[in-house]
This record gives sequence, structure tokens and C-alpha cells, in this order.
Amino acid sequence: MSVWRNLSERTVYENRWLKVNLADVELPDGRHLDHYVLRQRPVALATAVNERNEVLLLWRHRFITDSWGWELAAGVVEAGESLEEAAAREMLEETGWRPGPLQHLLTVEPSNGLADGQHHIYWSDRAEYVGHPKDDFESERREWVPLSSVPSLVAKGEVRSANAVAGLLMLHHIRRN
Repeated sequence: MSVWRNLSERTVYENRWLKVNLADVELPDGRHLDHYVLRQRPVALATAVNERNEVLLLWRHRFITDSWGWELAAGVVEAGESLEEAAAREMLEETGWRPGPLQHLLTVEPSNGLADGQHHIYWSDRAEYVGHPKDDFESERREWVPLSSVPSLVAKGEVRSANAVAGLLMLHHIRRN
């Protein structure tokens, strides 16, 4: 079995969002290499699908890649908060919609060759509009988008983030029947 072994790690940078560690990794043939590892807090995401089979999305710009795209409300899980509580909080703060009871859709590891981050995606089949989003700076607009359009939005590159692609394609799959 070809297993890479992490013999040790030391932190080279740290903030409240992540740690950058340098690991001493032993390869299966006995050689060693230095490998950077990002240690990240869990991320929770949420959306809702309404009675018209539309999904609530955010249209936003990402400065790092200088790109626009549809995304799900998302953020890090705060201390003492459950994954589901964090997902509901993020959806309300970023969209102004409070989700009904949330269901776990899937968990993804967007970059497991470099980072240990896990993104936990939730959804609800209903939501209540509470008011203008507290964190309206997170997106240019929030819209209910037909779930049937998800595959073409992904193909056109209008859904770019790995967690949104995975979650929306899964929702499209389970809700199309």
C-alpha cells in the first residue's frame, strides 16, 4: 500500500481563519519531502428550494480570481455552534431568508491535496423572508434561480466554487424526479 506519512508539522503562519503548516512527509519509498498544509476551520453552507423548484443563490465577485459567479451562503463555523446552526445563520445573514428545517446534503473537501477544510452543505425545502440581509456586502444580489438551469450555469462557468458546484448538482439530481 502506498501511504504518505506525516511525521511532523510546524506552524509557519496562523490567523483566525487558517494555519499554514510545513509537514515532514515520508513517501512510500522512504524519501522525505516538505509539504505545505493549510489547516482550516469547518465551513457551513445553506440554501433553500422553493415551491417553484427555484434555488436561492448569491451573485458575487471574488477578488482573488477576479471572477463573478453564483454561490451558496457560506461561512466558518463559530465556536460552540453546530454545523446546522452555522449554515442557518449564514443563510439568514447573507440572504435575508431564514431557512426552514435544514437537511444535510453533502460534505466536500475542496482541496484535500493541500488543505484539510471540510465544507458541509445543507438545504431546506422552504424559507421565510425576514428582511434585507445583514451582510449585504457579501453579494451584489440574491435571487431565486430555476434549479433546472443549474447544469447549464455550471457548464457556462457561472457557478465556479467547488462547494457550490457539488451542492447544486446534487440538489438538481435529487429534486428533478
